[in-house]
Amino acid sequence: MKTWHEMRRFPLAIRLLLINQLGVNTGFYLLIPYLAVHLGEDLGMSAAVVGIILGVRNLSQQGLFLIGGSASDRLGARRVIIAGCALRTVGFGLFALGDGLTVLIAASVLSGLAGALFNPAVRAYLAQEAGTRKAEAFALFNVFATTGALIGPLLGSVLLLVDFRVSALTAAAIFALLTVAQAVVLPASEVAPATNSVLGDWREVLGNRVFLAFALAMVGMFTMQNQLYLLLPDGARRATGWDGAAGLVFLIGTVANLSLQMRITRALKERGNRARWISAGLGLMGLAFVPPMAVAGLGAPSGGLGDAALRALPVLAGALLLYLGVMVAQPFVLELIPAFGRAELTGTYFGLFYVVSGIAAAVGNTVVGWAMDTGEHTRTQWLPWACCLGFGLVSAAGVAWLHRLRGLPGDAPDPAPAAEAPTTTAKT
Repeated sequence: MKTWHEMRRFPLAIRLLLINQLGVNTGFYLLIPYLAVHLGEDLGMSAAVVGIILGVRNLSQQGLFLIGGSASDRLGARRVIIAGCALRTVGFGLFALGDGLTVLIAASVLSGLAGALFNPAVRAYLAQEAGTRKAEAFALFNVFATTGALIGPLLGSVLLLVDFRVSALTAAAIFALLTVAQAVVLPASEVAPATNSVLGDWREVLGNRVFLAFALAMVGMFTMQNQLYLLLPDGARRATGWDGAAGLVFLIGTVANLSLQMRITRALKERGNRARWISAGLGLMGLAFVPPMAVAGLGAPSGGLGDAALRALPVLAGALLLYLGVMVAQPFVLELIPAFGRAELTGTYFGLFYVVSGIAAAVGNTVVGWAMDTGEHTRTQWLPWACCLGFGLVSAAGVAWLHRLRGLPGDAPDPAPAAEAPTTTAKT
């Protein structure tokens, strides 16, 4: 109830974008997790071709975030959000209607480009419209995104019982409805004329060394978040011997977000510097990988349902700690990004930040995947969990170091007050 009450305190445009994120994640996760199976099993494509199609989609999104951010700054976030949703409607529709390689690659490019457009634009819009309540807006954003990430796979698994094309058309319909809603509800606003070229804007952002240091320090956050879809579900399945245990990871996250996110953000906002909470959240995310080490490598349970439940507890406890760490850190991270530069470059800053995060997620998942394979072959199944612990502690230390150097926005010491003549103190 507190989440809905908090949501009603924001303007209609922000409420729509929160619902938009619920729909975006629902539509995305009801289709993309099952795309590889469709391409390989239904269409009979080789693993190499499947990898190309999925890689093109990922590259189109992660590699073009900076362009999407610049477009948001120059054309206005509203236009870019609408264009992004419209493109994803077309892209997901092509997945339903096309079986040829050319059509599928076009669908991958369009759906990836769509994400590159609306992801930084939505965050820029929230940052600009939320005013002093950015942290609360991004906290709600996290709640709706996490809920969509749970609903999407569940809905997708049901629709797949009918046909993959039904899933793709349903996802396309969701994005079509979001496109219409945004065009009707989001208010049009004037965009200040650019005073610099696009390349000049990029040079300005890339020249902000403190921002780049902060983005690099946050590499661990995105790597650890990605383990909600790789390492933790795998750990839950291995610990219990039940494939459905992976769904419990997402269920725990959704329940925790709905019940705790706003309470955590509001409480921490009033206590201490944002950088301290970001660092603490990253540290908590790292420590989340410690409990699952206790059951790593034990093999399938042999004692029935009770044994499986006991083995699941450390993994689910780790998942809960990871979600709590995200709830602590992420709203303040997103609140801090626009403060690094001019308001006119908010989209560009978000775009570059997500380019770095995309590269980080790819590299981090590669490291974790290597650690999983190595741990399996050498009977050191604790290795991937230890890698993630290291990612968390290094990122937490990086942000703490930047805070100690007073390099982050809001870290500068207050100016010394001017000398005043002695006055008597009056109670008010």
